[in-house]
Formats: sequence, C-alpha cells, structure tokens
Amino acid sequence: MHKVIFDTDPGVDDAMALLFLHRHPAIDLVGITTVFGNASIETTTRNALFLKQAWNIPAPVAKGSGETLDPDRPHVGWPTGIHGDDGLGNIGVPAEIDLPLDPRCAHRFIIDTVRANPGDVTLVAVGRMTNLARALRADPEIARLVRSVVIMGGAFDVTGNITPAAEANIHGDPEAADAVMTAPWPVAVIGLDVTTKTVMSRAMLSDIAERGGRPARLLSDISQFYIDFYEHHVDDGMIVHDSCACVYVVAPELFQTRGGAIRVICGGIADGQTLQKPDGRLFPPNAWDDFPSQQTCVGIDADAVLKLIGDTLANGS
Repeated sequence: MHKVIFDTDPGVDDAMALLFLHRHPAIDLVGITTVFGNASIETTTRNALFLKQAWNIPAPVAKGSGETLDPDRPHVGWPTGIHGDDGLGNIGVPAEIDLPLDPRCAHRFIIDTVRANPGDVTLVAVGRMTNLARALRADPEIARLVRSVVIMGGAFDVTGNITPAAEANIHGDPEAADAVMTAPWPVAVIGLDVTTKTVMSRAMLSDIAERGGRPARLLSDISQFYIDFYEHHVDDGMIVHDSCACVYVVAPELFQTRGGAIRVICGGIADGQTLQKPDGRLFPPNAWDDFPSQQTCVGIDADAVLKLIGDTLANGS
C-alpha cells in the first residue's frame, strides 16, 4: 500500500486524479491538502470538501496556502476558461459544504503526517508547490522522512503551456518549485513531456461514466467544460495531466525517466522554466552542482496509462 497525501487545487483534472486515488486498491489516501492555482484557495478548498462529501472519501482535508512563497510575486488570474468559474466545470457547486476542515494548515498537516509515518508517505502534488515548500521551510528534516514526491508539472524537452518556457503549476510559484526540486528527497516529475500524450476521448469518459456508478457520472459532468476547452488543442477528448502523476505512484514501469539535478528559473522571460542537468554530463561549475539527482519523465506508455486510469475510475460501481 502507498500512503498518499494529495496536494491539489481542484480543478477538473484534479477531481479525476482524486477519484483515481480514492478507488485504486494500492492507495491509502491519508490526506488532501489544498493550494491555490486553478482557483482561489477558498474555492479549491471548498471543491475538495465537495468531492470528499460526494465520493465519501474518509481522508481529512487541510486548507493550504493562498499566496506564493514569495509574497511579492504578482497575482496570475484564475484559469476560468479551462476549469470554469467554480473550478469544477460550472456544475453548480454549493457555496458552502457542511464538512469540517482539519484544524491544521496544510504544511503543518504534511509535517505531522510524515513524522507520524516515517519512510511511508508519498506526496503527490498536482498544483503549485507552495505547501511542500512551506513544509520544508518549517521542518527541513522531513525531506529525509518522505518516501517519495511525485509532481505533475514542468516542461523539459517541450514548450510550456502558459508561456513558451513554462508549465502552469511551476510558473505559478517558481521559488516553491525550485525549493522542492532541490531538497534531499526523491522527486519524480511528470510534466508536459508525457502528460500531453494521454488524451482521454469522449467515448472513453462516457464508458467510465456508464461503468463507474454515481461517482463516475459526477466526474463526467465535471469534465464536460474541460473537454470543450480542449477542442482547440486535441482532436477528441481531454488531456488528463494530474491522473498521470497518480498512475506513476502505482505503475512507474509505464514511464521512462531521466535522472539529473533540476532547477527552476525564477524571474525574467523564462520565469518558471524547468531545466535538468542530466546525470553523466560534464559542465563547468554551475548552479545545478551539489543538488540531488531527481527523475524527469521523458516517455510514457500512454495507452496503458489511460487503460489503468479508466479501469480504476470505473471500479466500485
């Protein structure tokens, strides 16, 4: 079993990833921590509680950061054209959800859970890395106690999706991402190099909704706005970015990786760009030296990943 804290900014593809984690038999979802990104922290936290209630997820929800690690960074507008005004495809999420939050803030929840389960917790982060960076800042020693960190973010050998240089999650808080990439814990980065190859068709989503019962039908409803956005980018369906990171936790053999230290550009026209110094390449002294080698995904068995996602989401009807 993989004990997982899901750090998320729901978000349509976040919702799919959450249902995957909830339904996969090898995942023990021990917590959901929220961060701003696809919407404000108030909205993403409300959405996490809504999904927890709708899908009867026992894991606690801890509210996270509503601003970047560097508070002087200018605000980037919410992507309402992708996720809707409510963050979940404009399905009409209630303004308030009658469920309690964990009393701890997200980064403290992460610290406490990791310390209570040394060597067992995997952090799956599919939004901005702010909560993870705050946890490291408050308690650097947790890096030695985390089993692994799996990130959906970055673009290494492809262009970004918010600027030519940067992917949106990393661009939203580059200082936090650089802190996470350079910490002494094992990181796997599932970025646009591979996620853009995983396109779930409308027919596949419809099949999941038919087989997966009420939870899957809600997911299908949430996803329609997102699919409409992707009509301009793919032939049929939607890219399932965040679920790819969840698949990596249980089936890393479906990915090809490259090792090397990773840094994130902070500032300038390449703000948020992720750059890896591949293991074995020799360079003069540089800013990548003395940082741990981390894994970047550079290949994927997209058909197998999509099948695993579909079968997992449809389970439990």
